[in-house]
Amino acid sequence: MKNPELDYRRFVIAGVAIVIVVVYIIRLFMLQITSDDYKKSADSNAFLKKVEYPSRGNISDRNGKLMVFNQPSYDIMVVMNEAKGRLDTMEFCNALGITREEFDRRMATMKDRSRNPGYSRFTEQLFLSQLSDKDFSVFQEKMYRFPGFYVQKRTVRQYSSDMGAHVLGDVAEVSPADIEEDDYYQPGDYIGKLGVERYYEKQLRGVKGIQILLRDAHGRVQGRYRNGEFDVRAAPGKNLTLGIDAELQALGERLMEGKIGSIVAIEPSTGEVLCMVSSPSYDPRLMVGRQRSKNHRLLSQDVWKPLLNRSIMGQYPPGSTFKTTQGLTFLSEGIITPTTMYPCGHGFNFKGLHVGCHGHAAPLPLVPALSTSCNGYFCWGLYHMINTNISKYGTVQNAMNTWRDYMVSMGFGYKLGIDLPGEKRGLIPNAQFYDKAYKGSWNGLTIISIAIGQGEVNATPLQIANLGATIANRGYYYVPHVVRKVQGEPLDTAFTRKHYTKASRDAYNYVVQGMRSSVLGGTCHELGKYDFMACGKTGTAQNRGHDHSVFMGFAPMDNPQIAVAVYVENGGWGATYGVPIGGLIMEKYIKGSLSEASEAKAQSIQERRINYGTADR
Repeated sequence: MKNPELDYRRFVIAGVAIVIVVVYIIRLFMLQITSDDYKKSADSNAFLKKVEYPSRGNISDRNGKLMVFNQPSYDIMVVMNEAKGRLDTMEFCNALGITREEFDRRMATMKDRSRNPGYSRFTEQLFLSQLSDKDFSVFQEKMYRFPGFYVQKRTVRQYSSDMGAHVLGDVAEVSPADIEEDDYYQPGDYIGKLGVERYYEKQLRGVKGIQILLRDAHGRVQGRYRNGEFDVRAAPGKNLTLGIDAELQALGERLMEGKIGSIVAIEPSTGEVLCMVSSPSYDPRLMVGRQRSKNHRLLSQDVWKPLLNRSIMGQYPPGSTFKTTQGLTFLSEGIITPTTMYPCGHGFNFKGLHVGCHGHAAPLPLVPALSTSCNGYFCWGLYHMINTNISKYGTVQNAMNTWRDYMVSMGFGYKLGIDLPGEKRGLIPNAQFYDKAYKGSWNGLTIISIAIGQGEVNATPLQIANLGATIANRGYYYVPHVVRKVQGEPLDTAFTRKHYTKASRDAYNYVVQGMRSSVLGGTCHELGKYDFMACGKTGTAQNRGHDHSVFMGFAPMDNPQIAVAVYVENGGWGATYGVPIGGLIMEKYIKGSLSEASEAKAQSIQERRINYGTADR
C-alpha cells in the first residue's frame, strides 16, 4: 500500500536536487562562457598591456615661432590585483613624498566607479600623474619594492612665454563626462580644455599605441610578446600653425596691462586672426603640472575674471564704430545719397527727444558725418528708414527686420564661427523683440539709440574687428580663425569661403572715404602721422560708469593688411585709448617694428592704469 507522505517527500527531494543541478549548470555557464573574470586574471598573469601615449602636436605662430610644445612627465600606474596585500604603504608614501591621507584618498577615488567608470583590478589605473624628472628619479630607485606599481612615461605641455593663454588654451585630465562622450579616453588621459587645445583636440591628441609585454609566474616582465608582433605604435598628434603673430600678440598684451578689455586684429584677405588679446589675462604656464587644479580654482575665483576671453565672450555696445553699418545700410536702401544733408544742433532733436552730440559744423553729408562721428546724422537716417518709408516697407516691423537683415549679413547678432570654444553671439534686435518689449507700440524714435551703437545692440570685439575687415574688403569677409594650417590636412572650408553682405560696393567706397577722412582731420587724426594710409572710426560707448573707449580701423586703405578693433572698458573717449593702441598695432604689423617715438608711446600706455571699482565685477 502506497504511503502518500513518502511520495511527497521523494518529490520534494528530487525537486531540490534538480534546482541545485540547474543552479550549478547556470553558474558554470556564466563562469566559462559569459564572464571574462578568469580570462582577465589569466591574461593579467601572463601579459601586461602597456599603453603608449602619443606626443601631442606642437603649436607655432604664423612665422614658425614655437608657442606650445611637450616636455617629459611620468605617471604612476597600479594594477590592484598585483598590489593587494603586498605593499609597504608608509615606505611607498615616503618615496613619492605624499601623506598617508593622500594615498587613501587617491585609492578611494580610483576605485569609485562613479568617478572612474573604467576601473578594473586587472588593468593599469592612474594613481599619480605628472611627476617631475627629479621626483621620478627618487621613486625609480625604490620601485622594485612596490609590486603592482609601474611608471608610464607621458608628456605635458610647455609654453614658450606667458602670453596667448586665451587663444592657446590648456590641457588637463579627462572628466567622467569626457570619457562618456568619447571612448578614446580612459581615466588619467589628458584632453584640451580651452582655446585651440579644445577646438582641435582630435587633431592634436594623436593615436595611442599598445605594447604587449610577457610576464613570468612571478609577474616579472620578460620582454615583448612574440617580439612585438601584436604591438600597435602610437601616432603623434598633428602640429598646428596659427595665424597669430607672437610679437604682435606680445605688444597687444603689453598695451592692455592694467586695463580691462580686448584687442583683436584680423588679416582681411584671409580672415586669419593676427592677435587676440583679452585683459586681464594669466600665465598659461600656471595651468601645467600638479598645481593646475589649485591655480585654476584661484583664477576662477578672481573678481576680475581672467579666465574670461572677452574677445569672443564679452558682449558690449559697439558705440560709434556701428555708425559705419548704418551708413552702409542707408545708402544701399536708398534712404540717403552721399550728398544727403542732416542737421545736428548738438545732437538729434525731434518731438522733444534729444540725443546729444559734440560740437561740429552742420548740416553735413555722410563722409563728414563719419569723420566727425555725428550722432544726429545717423539718428535722422534711422528715423527716416523706420518711420517715413511706409511706401517702401509697408510697416514699421518690415522696415525694422530689413535693418536687422543688413546687420546680420555684416556678421552681427549670431556667432561668427571662430575656431575657439565659447563664442557669444551678441544681440541685434528685430521687430518681434520690440513688439514684445513695447507691446506693439513703438517706432523709430523709440529705438533711436541703436543708430549709434547703443540701446539693445551688443557685439563682441571679434565682431567689431570683423566689421573692419569687411569694410577693408569692400563688402565681404572670411570667418575669422586662429589656426592657419593643420599638418597634413586642408583647412576647413568654413574658413575659406567669402561671405558677402547685403550692402553695395559703392556704399562701402563712401564709408571707406569717411573713415579715411576721420584720420586726416576727424576723431582719428592721431593716425595721420603714419606713412601708411590708415582708416579708422572711433567709438565712445556709454556705460553706467565711465564710458568705454572703442576703435575700429584698417590699413593701408588700398590693399589692406590688417583690421583692428580695440575695446577698453571705462577708458573714456575712443581717442584716449582706442586710437593710439590701434595705431601701434597697425604699425607693428605693417612695419615689423615700432619707431623710437612709438615705442615710447607704447611704454607710456603700458604704464597707465585705469582705476576700476569692484561693484560691477
